[in-house]
Amino acid sequence: MNPNISSSAQRIKNRFRVLPLENGDRLTREEFHRRYEAMPENVKAELIKGVVYMSSPVRVTKHGQPHGKMMSLLGVYRLSTVGVDLLGNVTYIASEEYEPQPDAVLRINEKNGGKSLINEEDYLEGAPELVVEIASSTASYDLHDKLEIYEQKGIQEYIVWRVLDDQIDWFTLEASGYARLVENKQGVIESRVFPGLRLNIKALLADDLQRVLSDLQKGLQSKKHKDFIGRFSKQ
Repeated sequence: MNPNISSSAQRIKNRFRVLPLENGDRLTREEFHRRYEAMPENVKAELIKGVVYMSSPVRVTKHGQPHGKMMSLLGVYRLSTVGVDLLGNVTYIASEEYEPQPDAVLRINEKNGGKSLINEEDYLEGAPELVVEIASSTASYDLHDKLEIYEQKGIQEYIVWRVLDDQIDWFTLEASGYARLVENKQGVIESRVFPGLRLNIKALLADDLQRVLSDLQKGLQSKKHKDFIGRFSKQ
């Protein structure tokens, strides 16, 4: 075999070989996306300010359990509310430097006037109404770089559960940017975007899920929630 032909073929092969993602890589969104699609299904990676962040092994109490509780509560709201979608761990194409993978997304369906959409490749684009992230602490980029891009994209509400700090921050988008919503005396915060979506922060952090669910049910039975879903059922 001609060695020149062999080496030429190898150079062509290397040119089209998809390199694996590595933590700290600085990539364009297109290159990140191309490599991410070639990675195994169980790999989670995000592009934040053009830098690749690879997810470490997910711990039970520091991520798995809080994520499961939040998805369950949002799922109850979703099942009781026509016109909205609940998504978990989906790729969100935000900009040229950002392709995060939020832990949860609650959005108004685009057919009902929502600001986000599912593109032709089955990824999320636009500005979903509510995004949730399970973070370790205030040091996490969920409260810095991600907050910045979600704010810029016009995502109306953003919830960050800081597990190590034993705190939940609920941000709402105002003219000047994100502002924290303050819980009432009972420890409850209600969404401004999704009427009837009530979260008892104190009870959730105390793992009193029955009380959390009871407060959520009160919201689902409210006139505001009935008016909200009535708007969609007429379309």
